[in-house]
Amino acid sequence: MFRRCDLLALIASAVDDRSARGIAAAVSRLVTAGSLPSGSRLPTVRDVARELGVSPTTVSEAWQSLLRAGAIQTRGRSGTFVAAVPRQRLRYARMGGPAVEDRYAARRGGRHGRPEWANLSTGVPDHDLLPDLTGALRRLGADRRSLPAPTSYLDAPVLPGLEAVLRDRWPFPPARMTVVDGALDALDRITAAVVRFGDHVLVEDPAFPPMLDLLDAVGASVVGVPLAAEGLQPAALAAALAEYAPVALYLQPRAHNPTGVSMTAGHAATLAGVLSDFPDIVIVEDDHAGDISAMPPVSLGSFLPSQVVHVWSFSKSHGPDLRLAAVGGPEPLVSAVADRRLLGPGWSSRLLQAVLLDMLCDPVAISSVAAARSEYARRRTRLLAALEGHGVTATAADGINVWMPVEDQQYAMVTLAAHGIAVAPGAPFLVAPRRGDHVRVTVGLVRDGFDELASILASAAGAVQRGSGPRTPAHPRGWR
Repeated sequence: MFRRCDLLALIASAVDDRSARGIAAAVSRLVTAGSLPSGSRLPTVRDVARELGVSPTTVSEAWQSLLRAGAIQTRGRSGTFVAAVPRQRLRYARMGGPAVEDRYAARRGGRHGRPEWANLSTGVPDHDLLPDLTGALRRLGADRRSLPAPTSYLDAPVLPGLEAVLRDRWPFPPARMTVVDGALDALDRITAAVVRFGDHVLVEDPAFPPMLDLLDAVGASVVGVPLAAEGLQPAALAAALAEYAPVALYLQPRAHNPTGVSMTAGHAATLAGVLSDFPDIVIVEDDHAGDISAMPPVSLGSFLPSQVVHVWSFSKSHGPDLRLAAVGGPEPLVSAVADRRLLGPGWSSRLLQAVLLDMLCDPVAISSVAAARSEYARRRTRLLAALEGHGVTATAADGINVWMPVEDQQYAMVTLAAHGIAVAPGAPFLVAPRRGDHVRVTVGLVRDGFDELASILASAAGAVQRGSGPRTPAHPRGWR
């Protein structure tokens, strides 16, 4: 075991951020690396505070975070010790709860009581563009023998027919597949298997707010990597990999939320070249847009199959209430996700899987999804062109959202609220503060009246003209 002075020196050398969260993250990384073995007795709060030059309250807060995360344990008067690391660590404690709640509530745009018909803040698909489930349900009901009949709670979590169809469309040959209850369920379970308190994790900047909330909740140290026109900036990715030695990289390969950026196959090859020197990092791909994306499926798994776990959601293309997403990737990681679910829901409804399988094979449903994909592209193109006519350059290369720069986020939100329009503020999407505010507009819900809507959006984006006050165009009438 370490001597007290050795432990103090070790902890002090690992801490580069003397906040409570920074101290907790540094100690947790020492535990994960094995530098602080299980059973090691930690120095007292006062000794650590004195060594780091901080208040005992700060160290006490750090210790409380580690206790909640299960990284350390107290033994009364005997002191505080490094806890045994379980084979599977699940961290659902809400570290910094208010920040999580603020980000999630702000993303929903629920603070101004805007009318539902003008809510462009949600990021959800247009219900009328989803394929009709009636045919699938009728066919399954007419042939009861086609309905899956589980013979054991330990049956395979994916219907064999559905797995065969998924493998045919997967962007790389996955070692194992499973099905879970939507993309966020997949991200939650993958994160539980991969990330421990204090681990460095790379994400796109901007990123999907609930994913940032999830990483906050497990105590990850999140590092943002800026985007280029085709995905992550390779040079910035290489710098972050070298500096932080992250355990995971999270990215959205298609229809990035909020920017609409989609990764090309060539850019994927470039990023894979950067990542090839880091064989221990897990790459988590959230293909949330799925079949409504205008781009073909793409994955870093085509180059790094042993490192990539790919999540393909069917919520936006086939229906949020199906609650289904497929997960494919390395056998050890996907097995960890599937095995952990045996202690919870066990499997995703095989009835819903049968409905999805039917729709993935039904020509009518396939045609309906293709029509939705084309319609979303039309809506993006129309609004971008209308905004450009008003001097506003926004991005929406793919998907159902527009990422629009504004001079002042708060002013833009208030101005739009005055017109009964809700959009999502840009700040919750950002990992690091930056110059220039943004808002996200769910253009997938805009059916017509693009010129009128663009006029109001441009007024909100331009903030206040010097000496003339805000512009107030007429209320739109046709774009619901």
